[in-house]
Amino acid sequence: MSAFGVVVTARRSRRALLVVAVSLAALVATGCQSSNSPTSSAKGPNAIAAELIQPTISIDPATYTTGVRPSATVHVDAKDGKLTKVVVVDQKSHRVKGTISADGTTYASTGKLQLARHYVVRAFAVGIKGTRSTQVSYFDTIKPKGRLTTAISPLGGSTMGVGMPIIVRFSHPVHRRAVVERRLTVHTDKPIVGGWNWISSTEVHFRPRTYWPPYTHVQIHVHLMGVNAGHGIWGHESRTVAFDTGPSMISVVNVKKDTLTVHRNGKVVRVIPVTTGKADFLTRNGIKVILEKFVSHIMDSRTVGIPMSSPDFYRIDVPYAMRVTWSGEFVHAAPWSVASQGRENVSHGCVGMSMSNGIWLFNRSLVGDVVQVVGSPRPLEPGNGYTDWNVPWSTWKAGSALHS
Repeated sequence: MSAFGVVVTARRSRRALLVVAVSLAALVATGCQSSNSPTSSAKGPNAIAAELIQPTISIDPATYTTGVRPSATVHVDAKDGKLTKVVVVDQKSHRVKGTISADGTTYASTGKLQLARHYVVRAFAVGIKGTRSTQVSYFDTIKPKGRLTTAISPLGGSTMGVGMPIIVRFSHPVHRRAVVERRLTVHTDKPIVGGWNWISSTEVHFRPRTYWPPYTHVQIHVHLMGVNAGHGIWGHESRTVAFDTGPSMISVVNVKKDTLTVHRNGKVVRVIPVTTGKADFLTRNGIKVILEKFVSHIMDSRTVGIPMSSPDFYRIDVPYAMRVTWSGEFVHAAPWSVASQGRENVSHGCVGMSMSNGIWLFNRSLVGDVVQVVGSPRPLEPGNGYTDWNVPWSTWKAGSALHS
């Protein structure tokens, strides 16, 4: 018994040793394969760090900045990643246009900012291994003391006479005239030489050196949005106004000969007998421009200082009247003075003609046409109508804020 038992124990020990040997061999083989295989999934420290890095986003203007100029550009930069989306929007949900660069690292706004607005910038970026970042910034633009707007004559779409100046009137005094004038441009489809002249801090005129060419298309471009006009006043609009000129219509009134000679496109088309102002009411000398037209217009002498008690008082419904001065001079039909027309001057300063001639001239005239009075000793006051053409060209140019 005891001998048999010893033999059995020995056999079991050899089998156990064999299993252990095979297991150790497998472990050794496995260890060699792990250290030498190129397809190992183990990651080094640099690869792990790359996965953890998030992109960083910087925004200019910095958050909570105030007093940003409307001309400013919003810039966004991304580091360790690429921008995927940038949104710039004001409190009224108006979005500012902009562009992300081709490599995705920068953004710049291309749209204009508005005055007195609160803006929010939201930027989104993705990292090298898909990590994501978001950045938000807030800023406010300048709050001006006043907003500069314009009223422009002529009105857009109108057809005007060749003597019509361009008139820009401002809502506030302009203290930085040169800055503002640079933002006012005139384009024509026919070549001209022209220039601006400041009448006051709230009004500037443009005229060619000579009258506009007939049948010319004129565009006035106003680019004042975000322009600093001085003393806390900022431009608040950018727009274009366009008009056309009609035929050249120049009427020359000779007070000594009592005639009105009509030049149309360079040719004399009619000589009209007229009467002009009598001794105490002389018609003003100089180049005038038709300001407005009325088929019928009530004229009352009290508006020019002649009371009802005066023998010169009048109140009359005047037909086919065209105003040429703000003080009350008109060119009009005057059927009551036909006997004097072409012979003597009997009016209170207006230029009167027969009904048929008045209708003929009225129907062919435009606001902006030229009426030049010659031979009168009474001068035309500057600003009493559109008196720009009475200013010598050299003097006119000197009235520009850009004159050097």
